[in-house]
Amino acid sequence: MILFEILNVYFIMPMPGSQRMRSIDLAYFFYTWRWIIRGMFGLLVILGFAKVYDASKWIACGGITLLLITWYVVNFRMSADTMFYQPTTLILKNARENKIAKDRLIVGVEINGVAKAYPIQLIAYHHQVLDSIGGTPVMVTYCSVCRTGRVFEPLVKGKYEKFRLVGMDHFNAMFEDFTTKSWWRQANGEAVTGTLKGQLLPEVLSQQVSLDKWLSLHPNSLIMQPDPKFEEKYKNLDKYETGKGKSDLTRTDSLSWKDKSWIVGIAIDRDSKAFDWNRLKKEKVINDEIGHKPVAIVLSTDNKSFLLLNVRKEKTYFP
Repeated sequence: MILFEILNVYFIMPMPGSQRMRSIDLAYFFYTWRWIIRGMFGLLVILGFAKVYDASKWIACGGITLLLITWYVVNFRMSADTMFYQPTTLILKNARENKIAKDRLIVGVEINGVAKAYPIQLIAYHHQVLDSIGGTPVMVTYCSVCRTGRVFEPLVKGKYEKFRLVGMDHFNAMFEDFTTKSWWRQANGEAVTGTLKGQLLPEVLSQQVSLDKWLSLHPNSLIMQPDPKFEEKYKNLDKYETGKGKSDLTRTDSLSWKDKSWIVGIAIDRDSKAFDWNRLKKEKVINDEIGHKPVAIVLSTDNKSFLLLNVRKEKTYFP
């Protein structure tokens, strides 16, 4: 029973070897049937306890104690949704009242003329923030391990849904919808296991830029502010954007093409390419083709903000 409790989180949390295995369906099976499996093992514990107690009360009591400790740690200390919480109060301020430093990176969204910015330092802790922009409900997500920001409409089968952070798969955050209990990959909004496997959440166009650049484009934007309840959590991520954090999961490798190196990943239809961040910082503009479609990646003067431009071969302009 102790082994089962450990395995129940092993496959969906960043433990040695767990994130490099193709084990998502097994993890989902364990999670879906966890109470039945616990019941079976629990019955065996009850049936065997008296006999073991007669032989050695220390072994019997020690085993039960170890089981209870494991169950508590696994379900209340190592569970993703008990380590990361959504904001209790979503605070948004205009540029005049904003307290977020202008050089901070944000995920920016503009819908129907309404713009909002979500600082990465904040959403890297929350992993998801539910909001409404221009009358459209949105789910702003960020994976602190793979440094991927995505914004989706939380629509499942045509109905607005709520999600909880359930863990990760291959170092990318996963969410579970409350209705079908399917698990969704944060990087592209795809249901990777469960009854809705293969379906996609509608993605909303977003930009990852510095707040200063965002406000130059959207001066009337609202900016998410820190929730006072999580001030200490935000402080732990103060150096996150620079990649200088202490955690091996969230740190950055300054060299190119290492596991924790930064890249710009671009997917157009079924074709995709990864571009070295160090190269972009050096060259400022990278011209290339993805699936025979010419593109240009342009880095801003702040060395943080970048844009992907779809360009035509016969006429190419750069700002």
